[in-house]
Amino acid sequence: MTSDHPDAPPARPAQVRPARPAAHPSGHRAGLAVRALAVRALVGLALVAVPAWVAATAGGVVVHQHASLGVLLVSSAVAGVCVLLRVVALARRPARPGRRGARRVVVGLGAGLGYLVLAVLAVAAAWLRPFGATDAALAALRPDATVDVQEHAGWYAFVPRGTSPTTGLVYSPGARVDVRATAAVLRPLAERGYLVVALKEPLGIALTSPQQSAGAIAAFPDVARWAVGGHSLGGVAAASFAATHDDVDGLLLHASYPLGDMSGADLVVASVSGSRDGLTTPADVDASRAHLPAGTTFTQVDGAVHASFADYGPQPGDGEPGVPRAQAQAAIVRASLDLLVALDRG
Repeated sequence: MTSDHPDAPPARPAQVRPARPAAHPSGHRAGLAVRALAVRALVGLALVAVPAWVAATAGGVVVHQHASLGVLLVSSAVAGVCVLLRVVALARRPARPGRRGARRVVVGLGAGLGYLVLAVLAVAAAWLRPFGATDAALAALRPDATVDVQEHAGWYAFVPRGTSPTTGLVYSPGARVDVRATAAVLRPLAERGYLVVALKEPLGIALTSPQQSAGAIAAFPDVARWAVGGHSLGGVAAASFAATHDDVDGLLLHASYPLGDMSGADLVVASVSGSRDGLTTPADVDASRAHLPAGTTFTQVDGAVHASFADYGPQPGDGEPGVPRAQAQAAIVRASLDLLVALDRG
């Protein structure tokens, strides 16, 4: 606006703010590319580091488990090396115009999903690291004049010497538990004349191969009567197997219970649990009574915890033991023997 008054101040020129420079699309894409490379590098490092950590801390354990665990660890390491080589190649490659439109979105989603799967592989490899057997368990693996201990690709067999056993037990360890950790509890059963087979579960998880007991039973055709059993998740798998196989006569549950109702099953069943178990609690075992046959024998070992049923050290989430391990395991062995004796008399 102007003024004709002689004393009016002169009009100030309008201030024009300089326009902000527009972000360059190529610079934005370059930043995203750097972040994507960093994520890929982290995934690759994890894929290599986890098997290296497992090998360094539990390599002697892994070689005595099911071969699938070793295959998983090697696959993780190989995938990690491939990812890191890919990262180096991409970092050295000159920048190229990015893909546009729907194709760019599809390719990006596919790559993201692929690296997510690889990240899950690294996490799984770390989580599946087994709880290693203690020296007490390893000592129970030594053959002597009473028991021959045989290691096979799919199991350990405790075979009584000087007799031909007619009753046997196929046993599934708990999740991620070194199969050798069961030796101190299972060997005394073989010392009493029973064949005992401890399974090497794929990836250390019994439910990955719920029919695995069938292979062990078929390998010993001279055994006339069979029980299956297991610790924790191994017992869950054993119960499912027993419920669907007529050639199984007994079920031994160590700190475990069936997932479904098998109260009508024609089986000799023993449920052995610990009074201080923090994982399979006394309440869990009590609730399983309605799902097991009416003649099931329930034995609660006073002071025993979840880790009392094998020798692999303390387990996260478990209770505090109230009795020495040897005392708890002696009671566990007695209750387990009672089941096999009942099958023999059956």
